[in-house]
Amino acid sequence: MIFAVVGPSGSGKDTLIRGALAARPDLRRVRRVITRPEAAGGEDFEGVSPALFAARKAVGEFALDWQAHGLCYGIPKAALAEPGDVIFNGSRAAIAAAPGAIPGLRVIVVTAPEPILAARLAARGRETKADIRARLARASLALPPGIDTVTVLNDDTHEAGIARLLAALQPPSA
Repeated sequence: MIFAVVGPSGSGKDTLIRGALAARPDLRRVRRVITRPEAAGGEDFEGVSPALFAARKAVGEFALDWQAHGLCYGIPKAALAEPGDVIFNGSRAAIAAAPGAIPGLRVIVVTAPEPILAARLAARGRETKADIRARLARASLALPPGIDTVTVLNDDTHEAGIARLLAALQPPSA
């Protein structure tokens, strides 16, 4: 199965994904391609130049791609084609194109109350106060209609959030 984890900045998507990967060795993380230097830190990603990203997009390398916060992001098709369950950190804005591009996709929305989002964004130290305000303004962005989702509230300990994500990774009950 293919899982897209989406949600506002600061909701803890990467932290929960890392925890789920540790708990489920059978689960593979799709390494995103981002037009940001790898030295910028955060998640494990492939940093590329805007020109290289555009060239790879032009030849159809990405199953899903989007722009956010001045950067380009891509999910490589090849990583999704490998056997087994895979998970990736996606974008709420780009998810409308995902069902047609990625059959069988399950979308998991990770969220948290605004004060928690603000505190997490400030703690990671990558954004200015203006950037944080802009990210918080986007926090309530809704997914397009018709997208089947499961919501994970990440407002407690890391362990509680990871447990909630692991539960959301289970097949839907019949």
